[in-house]
Amino acid sequence: MEQLYIFSQQLLVAENVLELLKTVPRYVVETFGARHAAIYLPLRDQTYRSDAERSEIPAELLREAAVRGELVIDNPRGLAVAPLRLGIRTVGAFGIAGEVRSRETLEAIGSLIATAVERARVVEDLTHTQASQESERLRSAVLDSVTHEFRTPLTAIKASVTTLRSGTTLTGEEQQDLLAVIDEESDRLNRLVGEAVVMAQLDAKEVKLELGPHQIREAIDLALEDSRQVINGHPVEVRLPEHLPAALMDVSWIKKVLQHLLENAAKYSASGAPIFVSSEAKNHRLITSVADQGAGIDDLERSMIFDKFYRGQSQRYRVQGTGMGLAIVKAIVEAHGGRIQVTSQLGHGSVFSFGLPLAEGPKAAAS
Repeated sequence: MEQLYIFSQQLLVAENVLELLKTVPRYVVETFGARHAAIYLPLRDQTYRSDAERSEIPAELLREAAVRGELVIDNPRGLAVAPLRLGIRTVGAFGIAGEVRSRETLEAIGSLIATAVERARVVEDLTHTQASQESERLRSAVLDSVTHEFRTPLTAIKASVTTLRSGTTLTGEEQQDLLAVIDEESDRLNRLVGEAVVMAQLDAKEVKLELGPHQIREAIDLALEDSRQVINGHPVEVRLPEHLPAALMDVSWIKKVLQHLLENAAKYSASGAPIFVSSEAKNHRLITSVADQGAGIDDLERSMIFDKFYRGQSQRYRVQGTGMGLAIVKAIVEAHGGRIQVTSQLGHGSVFSFGLPLAEGPKAAAS
C-alpha cells in the first residue's frame, strides 16, 4: 500500500502525456524494485521502456494484453503483463520484469497508470483549448486595434486630401488647418507602425542592449523632451535624491520606457493634473517611479495591464492608443534584468515602478 501511494504521488507530477509515458516505466522500476518495466498505448502504437536497451518484455505480449484486456503472469520468467483499465475500458498495457507481484497489486498499478495517462491527456487538451482561446482573443484584440487606431488617422488624412482636391474655395487658414491634420495624423500612423516594429523586435529577442553605467536623470531628461507635446499642460515634478548611484542601462531604451509611462500618465489624467517622477536606490536596485493622479486601475485590470493590445474597458474609446505601450515597457525592463509593477487606487491615481541593477554592487557583479 505504501509503494502504491508513493507511485500515485509520482504520477501526479507530469501534465504532459509524452513526458508521463517516458517516465512511468522508470517510476515502476524505482518504486517496486523491478528489473525492467514497459507500457504500451494502442493510440500511439508505441512502447515506452525504463531502459531502451532492454527488451525482456516483448512488445507483442504488451499489444496482446491491450487487445484482450487480460492479465498474464509468468512466474518462471519473473514476468507479468497487465492491461491499463479505465473503468471497463482498456487503454493500453504495462509489463514488469522482476519479482512478480500479486494480481491485486498489478491491477492497482495498471489502474493508477491508466488514470494518470487520462488525466494528463485531459490537461493537455485543456491547455490546447485555452491556447486556442487566447490566440483568438489576441487576434480579436489586434483586429480591434487595427480597425480603430489605424483607420482613424487614415480617415482623417483621406478626408483632408479629398477636400483639398475638390476644388472647393478655401481660405489660406482653412488650407493650413487641413494640412496640419494630414501632418499630425501621418505622425500618428508612423508612431503606431513604429510601436508594432519595436514590439516584434522585443518578442523575437532581436534587440541588442548597449548596457553601461548611467544616471537615470539622462533618460528622464530625454523622455521629457520627446514627450513634450503629449504631456503639455501637465506639470512634471522630478524628485531625485543627491548622489543617486548609476544603474546599468541602455539609455535609449530606458528613455522609451519613461516616455511611454509619462505619456500614459498624461493621457489618463485630467488636464493640468501633475505627474511625479522619482527614483531611489533600494536592495541593490535603482527603483524609478512615475505617478499620476488619474482615475486609477481596478484589481482585475491591473493583472492584465501589461498584456499586449490590452486597453482599459472604460478608456479604450476615450483615449487613443494600441495597447502596446505597457507591453513594450515590460519587455524592455525585463530585457535589462529588471521588473515593472503598478500600484493603484481608484479615484486617486497610479504609480508605475521599475527596477534596474546598480552599476556597482552584488547584483551588478553577479550579472
